[in-house]
Amino acid sequence: TVATSADDVVGTWDAVKREERKNDDKKSDSIFSGVAKASPALSYATKIQKRAADVGFDWPNAAGAFEKIAEESQELLEASALDDDKAASMELGDLLFSVVNLARHLGHDAESALRLASDKFRARFEIVETLAAQRNIDLQTATLELLDSLWDEAKAFTTISE
Repeated sequence: TVATSADDVVGTWDAVKREERKNDDKKSDSIFSGVAKASPALSYATKIQKRAADVGFDWPNAAGAFEKIAEESQELLEASALDDDKAASMELGDLLFSVVNLARHLGHDAESALRLASDKFRARFEIVETLAAQRNIDLQTATLELLDSLWDEAKAFTTISE
């Protein structure tokens, strides 16, 4: 079979790897065999979600992933209200896992999206620092209300220049 697109190549590769996993007696029969637990967390989550999706365990579209995020957000809110650090940490993990799943459904790389958001935050906060310095405002002692006001200015500036 000749691949006619990048998706065909990936599909063929995945099929070959599934067949290899089936035929390799030394490895577990799990669909997750070969996914290193030591992988970075976002990459690990994406890989195991994709493996589960490959066997049909997946939302049919992004709507299910959005709903799961709302559910996990509520569960995190409830666990946090109970002041249960262990439960809150588990729910936070579930929420992050759900967000990675949404990224996959939308065709985005979660790592790249988070990197872009972090870079955007950093750029905006550097503008906040500049505005504060120009106005002789000490960030350490400024009120949250004042910092939010500077943030809104920085956000307006970066939205225009992005």
